[in-house]
Amino acid sequence: MKHTISNRQGKHLAVQVSGQDNAPVIVFSNSLGTDQGMWQPQVAAFEAQFKVVTYDTRGHGQSDVIADTSVQNLAEDVIDILDGLNIEKAHFCGISMGGMTALWLGIHHADRFHSITVANSAAKIWTEDGWNARADAVTANGLTEIVATTHSRWFSEQFDYQNDALAQRTIQALANTPALGYAESCRALATADVRDELKNIAIPTLIIAGTFDPVTTVADGELMQAQIPDSVLALIDASHVSNIEQPEQFNQLFRQFVTTH
Repeated sequence: MKHTISNRQGKHLAVQVSGQDNAPVIVFSNSLGTDQGMWQPQVAAFEAQFKVVTYDTRGHGQSDVIADTSVQNLAEDVIDILDGLNIEKAHFCGISMGGMTALWLGIHHADRFHSITVANSAAKIWTEDGWNARADAVTANGLTEIVATTHSRWFSEQFDYQNDALAQRTIQALANTPALGYAESCRALATADVRDELKNIAIPTLIIAGTFDPVTTVADGELMQAQIPDSVLALIDASHVSNIEQPEQFNQLFRQFVTTH
């Protein structure tokens, strides 16, 4: 069922709810430049046993573009979605940018979550200058250049992304992402750094890293695992969008984690 949730800034977020009404809740959060459709393999795998919530991160998909965005805003949108759906507590799984959102929620809103899963992410992703330069370039020139090269970051050479329908759809979602929405998220990631706060995460945390991921590396995962008290690190033979490249492996790891927490 589709929902439009108004966040605390009065902006609209596109939300989809499927699965079982009275079951435990899982919320999935998309990566930079994608939309909630990237979670199709996970929705299909988990909706028989859980209530599954997906949403388009602000500035992506059908959600409003919102100026002056921070990672705190990204996380507060999730709390507003939970409140709007009358969900008291959920498992949260975010990939890349969504993983940074997961960390912020684990630090500041742990009472609303049974667990967090941080997939293909880091406590500090890339550099402030790099993100701001990308935001400026996308604002000026659009996303065409990013779209042309993204497959080399998102998927490994071992993965036949050209013949995978969901991989192609996800790359198309990047092409359709509003340039200003993408740029705002870049600027949010530029200043996002929770390395010093990882030790404050007091809920079960699953960290998933892709062995071929050039963006958020296994070393990034190891740093988080060393700092977060109740955390486990799992590796997947994939690049940056591991839930699409290796859905069976991703789902197996995630299922084992959420059904025991």
